[in-house]
Amino acid sequence: LAEKIMPAADLSEQISTAGTEASGTGNMKFMLNGGLTIGTLDGANVEMAEEMGMNNIFIFGMTVEDVDNVKAKGYDAMIYYNSNPELKQVIDMIKAGFFSHGNPDTFKDIVDNLLYHDRFLTLADYASYISTQDKVSATYQDTTAWARMAIHNIASSGKFSSDRTIAEYAREIWGVEPTLDKLPDPHSEDKA
Repeated sequence: LAEKIMPAADLSEQISTAGTEASGTGNMKFMLNGGLTIGTLDGANVEMAEEMGMNNIFIFGMTVEDVDNVKAKGYDAMIYYNSNPELKQVIDMIKAGFFSHGNPDTFKDIVDNLLYHDRFLTLADYASYISTQDKVSATYQDTTAWARMAIHNIASSGKFSSDRTIAEYAREIWGVEPTLDKLPDPHSEDKA
């Protein structure tokens, strides 16, 4: 399935909270196939941005330092909820059952988590995400700019090849030197 999805995607959304290291290598496959990324400065997004340049990735949200500062002050989702009318409207619509055929209980756990138990600080990144998503939309309309970014993503993805990764693992983790020697065919009559 991934062989069909990865090449077909125009945009990869990697929206983990900075510092959680939840953004893995799947987005590198999108990058290799020309998919652009919208994401936080987390996990693989950081490495990808270093290779392709910040002007070829759509980064939004808090940095690790910002996350630490928000947590140190005590994250209060209600501050973001009450200060952003659009965000408040969306959460109120979910709470009222607008997206669940009038049943307010369908997404009650999601709303409660976002407002009272959210360890990922989701609402703190909301405004930045929306603003960056607007930039994604504008760039997508400029097909020349989008194509330029996609080509730059592909051209910058060599570092993430499996050959390089395996060689690095061999040296740094397994303590062996990789070799390019061809292994004998296991079905060959010549067992020399």
